[in-house]
Amino acid sequence: MRRRRFLSLAASFACVPQFSVAQAWRGRALGADFSVRIDGPRALVGQALSELPGLLAAVERTFSLFDPASELSRLNAIGHASRVSPMLRDVVAISDRVHDLTGGVFDPTVQPLWRALASGGDAVAARRAIGWGRVRHGDGITLDSGQALTFNGVAQGYATDLFAQRLTTLGATRALIDLGEQVALGGAFRLGLADPDQGIVGWRSLTDAAVATSSPAAMALGQGQTHILSPDGSDPVWSTVSVEAPTATLADALSTAAVFMDRATLRRLRVVAGLGRIMTVDRAGRVYRI
Repeated sequence: MRRRRFLSLAASFACVPQFSVAQAWRGRALGADFSVRIDGPRALVGQALSELPGLLAAVERTFSLFDPASELSRLNAIGHASRVSPMLRDVVAISDRVHDLTGGVFDPTVQPLWRALASGGDAVAARRAIGWGRVRHGDGITLDSGQALTFNGVAQGYATDLFAQRLTTLGATRALIDLGEQVALGGAFRLGLADPDQGIVGWRSLTDAAVATSSPAAMALGQGQTHILSPDGSDPVWSTVSVEAPTATLADALSTAAVFMDRATLRRLRVVAGLGRIMTVDRAGRVYRI
């Protein structure tokens, strides 16, 4: 479920009251470029930005698939952890919920298949390891034989929410956080929906909500597969899907699964998951608002 985001943003602060300071932070973590814009008292902004690198480092130490010392890499290598960190426990619980909401389309056990397709390995054998229902989790986690997990379809949203929660605790009321997914505190912020083939295809405003965008064709794997994988081998229905939700974690996970869902299924998902707007782009560049 590793992917790049193609939701470009153009946010205007011209129509809001003047704050004592407005600062931006840019960096890279979890395989994506991150940016944060905060307006507020100088002490608040300074405190928040000083804490952000540590938060991102903690998320990397938990979920990175490229660091063999990360908690997830160690779990995948051994297949069992008797106890897991609060971060990993949170994301497992969210993944379990999204797996149910999507009828199994969201499935973190696709990692062996992703690895096989990327490296030219045995994709048939890798597919046999897929099955979130075979992962035992509670205080600890036990994987079935041959399984490995990826949370690349949810970890960036989780990191975005963690920082948004911290900003709220510090008293921030206006910020645009782009840690792979976007969260708006206050607003409205103008966001441009971009498709990797069509460019900018639409605009939306975001106020006190989160949005995540998935584009399967942003990166290709081997054997004719895109980098967003369905557990049952289905091809993506959409070129790009953008999902608005109360949290970036939920938007992130559901936008990953939504690329495999038709419009009728997305309408039902919007209701049962309590989502805001869903925007889709088909391969011809047509935009649908759901």
